[in-house]
Amino acid sequence: MKWSSYSLLCYIMLVMSSCGGTKPITGGTVNKLTSTKIITNHYKNAFRFNTLNAKVKVVYEDHKQSFSPTVTLRMEKDKTIWMSVRVIGITMAKIWITPEKISYYEKINGTYFEGDFEAVSQWLGVALDFENMQQLLVGEAIFDLKATAYKQTLINQIYQLEPKKQGTLFDLLFLIYPQNFKIASQQLRQPSAQQVLKIDYPEYQKIANQEFPKEILVLAKQKEKTTKIAMTYREVRYNEKVTFPFKIPSGYKQVNIP
Repeated sequence: MKWSSYSLLCYIMLVMSSCGGTKPITGGTVNKLTSTKIITNHYKNAFRFNTLNAKVKVVYEDHKQSFSPTVTLRMEKDKTIWMSVRVIGITMAKIWITPEKISYYEKINGTYFEGDFEAVSQWLGVALDFENMQQLLVGEAIFDLKATAYKQTLINQIYQLEPKKQGTLFDLLFLIYPQNFKIASQQLRQPSAQQVLKIDYPEYQKIANQEFPKEILVLAKQKEKTTKIAMTYREVRYNEKVTFPFKIPSGYKQVNIP
């Protein structure tokens, strides 16, 4: 398996930022609500935590390679996202993300990266920051839904929210489950650059009476290139004491965004 440092960084960013569609709701009648009420309910049902500690099974596939690591994910709300990436039980990489910077190192090539969000966002073609990543991982809207006006329609008994006026750089679309007002899918399209980022949440699970994603499916397309990522949460605990061990080994070579 050839695992380049650049594909690893792509994996890191896309997992934070599906080939399958969202599941329609069967049975019952969906109440017709205004977009404002749907958005209010979405934030009312947000997953509330101080720290998070989870085991995640990841399947990654792009036009060149595929691999399936197991990831330990730890978070401190609004402060830190940390990951330890393991393949066949061996730690292959660690990632440490704060609101100010992104750091990682990987053992196969003996390389590391340290940089800010602007550099990585320019490389991916999608503006990302710490809050976007945090929200994506816990099943919340990656952009502030209160910041603009939305029109609401009902598709397969799922609420669909689309800005009344799309932005100049990209188009947004959000699908929200009516039974819990959690995100079913969030999609970002940049037609001029032939780029699509689609994040689906096929199923949620109860974590101490709170709704939390069980699976996250990511589809990122840029012209003819497609990256697919499936994340399955296997263990989730929150509000426990967590640590974030991270030290770049000596002798590793620093890499830059191409």
